[in-house]
Amino acid sequence: MVTSVLRGLVAALLAVLSITASTPAQAAQTLTVAEAVTRLPVDAESRVGYDRDAFRHWIRGDDPSDGCSTRNEVLIAEAVEPPTVGPRCRLTGGRWWSYYDQVWVTAASGLDIDHMVPLAESWDSGAFAWTAQRREAYANDQGAQTSLVAVTARSNRSKADQDPAQWMPPAAAAHCRYIAEWVGTKLRWSLTADETEVAALRDAASDCPGQQMTFELAA
Repeated sequence: MVTSVLRGLVAALLAVLSITASTPAQAAQTLTVAEAVTRLPVDAESRVGYDRDAFRHWIRGDDPSDGCSTRNEVLIAEAVEPPTVGPRCRLTGGRWWSYYDQVWVTAASGLDIDHMVPLAESWDSGAFAWTAQRREAYANDQGAQTSLVAVTARSNRSKADQDPAQWMPPAAAAHCRYIAEWVGTKLRWSLTADETEVAALRDAASDCPGQQMTFELAA
């Protein structure tokens, strides 16, 4: 009973935060990763009620006139060498850098678009209290370059829905960038972090003294 009441109070608070975040965007903030970690609201997580279908994603992208889904728009935006865009946004050619595992990819089919903070993790961290429209906006967020990232299918599926206490990119050289983008995404969407996650982020940040990150609240 107490747990249900507390979760209800958290939901109410997060609903208020969502409304606040819907007001005109605040100026972008630039912080060191270590400082950014201290800004994360700490709370317990629960996956009760989670359903991936609650997050409608890979919808028509930011430019409805291009005929591309969010997935393909991200692939086009992140390509180091642009692919050819054919009818129905079919992509051929192109070249991408998968920074999680530090490898080049030369076929769009070899890439997944990773939600930096996985959908299930976002649910645990506050998205359970959002409207369907806000969850859709989150799942297709192209307003920040770090929210969605093109990486090898292998690395994305290895990550699954784990947070940095459970999984980090296989390439050690990617760790500082990864935690910066993780924390930035959580702050952008006013998501919480549990104590184990914060401890892991704090430890990782200590190895990245010069790493900065910039974020602004999602509209």
